[in-house]
Amino acid sequence: MPHGDITHVDIPVSDLERATDFYSTLFGWQIAEIPGFEGYPMWQAPNKISGGGLAPREGDFTQPRSYVEVDSIEETLAKATEKGATVVMDKQPISETSWWAIFDDPDGNRIGLYEGTTDTLQQ
Repeated sequence: MPHGDITHVDIPVSDLERATDFYSTLFGWQIAEIPGFEGYPMWQAPNKISGGGLAPREGDFTQPRSYVEVDSIEETLAKATEKGATVVMDKQPISETSWWAIFDDPDGNRIGLYEGTTDTLQQ
């Protein structure tokens, strides 16, 4: 995906089975655990473009969080902090070819960043 596209939306849930049934029934989402990502079922919308994960609700992760595809997490965080953002989580690996980070914008909105490619093809 190009720099700036919304690439992923995490939805915090307290009961994975209930949430899987709810969202698949309500929206027709395909939801499955992917090898290597157990305990984090991923959803895909019928358009086969939109998607995300059902992540355990914990700590300060209580609201859905969008992730934006970027060419460079480091450069994006530098620009964001220059414009008043606060880094919540520095760049962390997801896989050997993908990384993520989180910042709060000047209004306190929590935004995720994603860089790279992650093989999560649903079967």
